[in-house]
Amino acid sequence: MAKINKLPKHMADLIAAGEVVERPASVVKELMENAVDAGATSITVEIQHGGISYIRVTDNGCGIDREDVKTAFVSHATSKIKTAEDLNTILTLGFRGEALPSIAAVSKVNMITKTATEEMGTSLTIEGGIITDFSDAGCAVGTTMIVRELFYNTPARMKFLKKDVSEGNYVASAVEKLALSHPEISIRFIRDGKQVFTTNGDGNLQNVCFSAFGKDFSNGLLNVDGTVGNVSVNGLVTPPFNCRGSRGMQYFFVNGRSVKNTTIMAAFENAYKNSVMVGKFPGGVLFITLPPTLVDVNVHPSKIEVRFSDEKAIFDAVYHAVKSALSENTSLKQANLPEKKPIFNEVFAKPQQEFKQTTVQENITYTEKVLKPLSVFDVVEDVKTDYVAEDDDPLKIEFPVSIPETKVEFQETITPKTATPTEENTIRLIGEAYKTYIFIELNGKLCVIDKHAAHERILFNKLKSQSQNSGSQMLLAPVTVTLGKEEYIAVTENIETIAKSGFEVQDFGNGTVIVRSCPMDLDNCEIEPLISEIAEYLTKNRRDITNEHLDWIYHNVACRSAIKAGDDNSETELLALAKQVVSDNDVRFCPHGRPVMIEISKYELEKQFGRV
Repeated sequence: MAKINKLPKHMADLIAAGEVVERPASVVKELMENAVDAGATSITVEIQHGGISYIRVTDNGCGIDREDVKTAFVSHATSKIKTAEDLNTILTLGFRGEALPSIAAVSKVNMITKTATEEMGTSLTIEGGIITDFSDAGCAVGTTMIVRELFYNTPARMKFLKKDVSEGNYVASAVEKLALSHPEISIRFIRDGKQVFTTNGDGNLQNVCFSAFGKDFSNGLLNVDGTVGNVSVNGLVTPPFNCRGSRGMQYFFVNGRSVKNTTIMAAFENAYKNSVMVGKFPGGVLFITLPPTLVDVNVHPSKIEVRFSDEKAIFDAVYHAVKSALSENTSLKQANLPEKKPIFNEVFAKPQQEFKQTTVQENITYTEKVLKPLSVFDVVEDVKTDYVAEDDDPLKIEFPVSIPETKVEFQETITPKTATPTEENTIRLIGEAYKTYIFIELNGKLCVIDKHAAHERILFNKLKSQSQNSGSQMLLAPVTVTLGKEEYIAVTENIETIAKSGFEVQDFGNGTVIVRSCPMDLDNCEIEPLISEIAEYLTKNRRDITNEHLDWIYHNVACRSAIKAGDDNSETELLALAKQVVSDNDVRFCPHGRPVMIEISKYELEKQFGRV
């Protein structure tokens, strides 16, 4: 058996740092929480190059006594707990005594601090866990922490960091979460010399939401204020008509600490049940306050996970508080109806060439030249294609049209995509049922087509076949989309991937992206929810963006662009869509895997009626 060795202190510190310091945002989070625990009313965070090269957090808190400055960097040294019983009554954000030694182990740190009772401040410099300077410093009451060259002595950790922009966005998310949890503290965030975020510390949560997320999210928020037993819930939530396509705007705080908890999330969303559309999620900032003895915050070094002694009490408190706020809401969504774009134009409105008339009114025969397989996008041009003289004769389709009748019946012979030249299919449109299913007669069989599934698959195939940015339409008025910080990071990291699906997306800063172009036939009103859905998907799968994930984006674009069940479509449109389904053997299943067309033979029908 190998000999058991006790690791040197600096090795133990490096290992411990891996649990606490994951990236620059982790450093900023820990330092800001220390500032809050020190009673600061003003905090300034400044970073350069995403926080990798430089972080400075300045506060006006109580400061640290000179005699305790060195001790603060000793593992598990803390002023917040003294006995085991104190673990049951934790109300501070920090308590483990791991943050400062972990940060100092993987960076170059300079602390400048002063208490109100001291005449001179103290400066401490520590590099890789080793103190290199301890001296007097002239400074105001409070603490300034400067962290340089993060992970300079652990290159293996450094290579896992993302680009400066992405790391800076993670830091911005950490700053904004703390600002939301403490609206009474004035917070300023400076990024590469530019101030990008500030709050005035007036205690108004609405103002912090406006600074963090903009007016689109913050306007119309509903106040939540309720108590069930010894659990109180307050904050702001979105009205039902302003819900989003993802959970990126859900922020939960337990006793002032930012947490992720499935019980709180489930209670929150259940309160909106039957009030929001499927696939939409409410947003909001909720504060849950309860006795510290009823919650365990000592679950993980990151302190983002908590456990409750009574999950049901938490669920009931959140559910009833939010439900009460929604029931008191009388505001209504303002109508903003987009102009409906026609799926197909009138086929015979403007024929391109002259046609030959064989009878006066009773019967007209067109000889049509088929130039390419029919496409739903190009059906207007394909169905009303050039009418040519018979001697041109590449491939002829003849179908009678009854002029006096209001209902138009088409009967034509077309060549399937994969058929041999001798095979022929005869299509006759029968009609539509429930504004969803197209009925046609095809080669002696009754076929039923799901029009949404069919159009969805056609659009999906077209998107997949397009080269990058091909088939996009430039928007006259670019659309801005405000995202949760994790979603914002995921989108800005994958702008090139999103561009392949037809979207031109640019980083607009401060949690917002701007969409300048989108795939053809996508309504403007669909852009914001679709980008939110893509953002949520990328958030969950950002480490492995493959062609399969790009297919997911194509699928969602196609689903939103396709004609819907219940839409009114003319017989001409229905026939054109049916022709495309029959002529393309790749349109047999929608991207979900549901069938596009089913067929019923004449024999099966006659069996049902007892004819055979």
